[in-house]
Amino acid sequence: MDQEDRIALFLDYENLALGARDHLDGAAFDLRPIADALAERGRVVVRRAYADWSYFDEDRRMLTRSHVELIEMPQRMGASRKNAADIKMAVDAVEMAFERGYISTFVICTGDSDFTPLVHKLRELNKRVIGVGVEKSTSALLPPACDEFLYYDRLEGVDLPPARAGRGRPARLSRPDVPRMEQEPEPQPAAEHGARDVDTLAVLVAQTVAGLQGSSSGEVTASTLKRTLLRKDPTFSESDYGFRTFGELLRHLAQHNVVELAEGPAKGDPEVSLPEHGDREVAFGLLGSVVADLAGEEGAVALSGLKNQLRRARPDFSEKKLGYRSFLQFCKAAATSGVVDLRWSVEADDYLLTPPAA
Repeated sequence: MDQEDRIALFLDYENLALGARDHLDGAAFDLRPIADALAERGRVVVRRAYADWSYFDEDRRMLTRSHVELIEMPQRMGASRKNAADIKMAVDAVEMAFERGYISTFVICTGDSDFTPLVHKLRELNKRVIGVGVEKSTSALLPPACDEFLYYDRLEGVDLPPARAGRGRPARLSRPDVPRMEQEPEPQPAAEHGARDVDTLAVLVAQTVAGLQGSSSGEVTASTLKRTLLRKDPTFSESDYGFRTFGELLRHLAQHNVVELAEGPAKGDPEVSLPEHGDREVAFGLLGSVVADLAGEEGAVALSGLKNQLRRARPDFSEKKLGYRSFLQFCKAAATSGVVDLRWSVEADDYLLTPPAA
């Protein structure tokens, strides 16, 4: 239990409830999907919700059954109950951060950008911050400020009306064991879009692993990789691509030679690395053969346009899947390995590649 994260949950209830009703076709807000998601991340020791509860009489029963402390912020003539609730919630969160050091994670449930300074302050106090909000009513400023951001309408257990269930979510990888919705328009283009999304994800993972390997002398574990992906995009979730767990996603990428997995320091937390041979060596060989064919005797090949030549020979070529941020970086790595010679030409105003000198 000592290694569990202690979580404090704060709900800007008016923002959540009205966001759900306005943007989810009148769906009532339900706390259970949030509670289930947090149960996977640690132990929730504080639950507080802020609102003028005379406007949410039915919701009070649902929250009380979930052991949420209801903080009453009554509306007064000439006063803004919204600002009062926001200020009270922010003050309570900062006070708790100072007084209860055992709380390691704060969950701020709102889509209001006014809470961005609170998020910054909590992170400054070495607290992990998870945001939760309805996607259509969440300010674009809030998710990047958090360590992780969960869109309420994407959580497991949120029942969306049929007319909205297929909207507003990224395309997912099709899986034969999951029944598809009937009357889905244009299934073939949707499947292609989903495949592109997974390809984009593969590029992101490969680049992140390459960056971690370059900046750290130790191994890159799956947990480290997941935390880094969340730092890059706090809204990242493997479930948006059709995978139940992050481990399932990594196994899929390993099967496609994007990464390699090995036994890590802890059970269930494998070491992740980029393939040192295999596809990378094949790609270097492809570059060398294309340069040799184009250069001829005592000739050179300009970097510009060379990538298209490689794709003519191998349409699935992508240096980013190998962990390189650019085609130039890939060519420099090939030159370091002795596959080609690479130099800058002032006359050509470009890099020139030639077969290696004998």
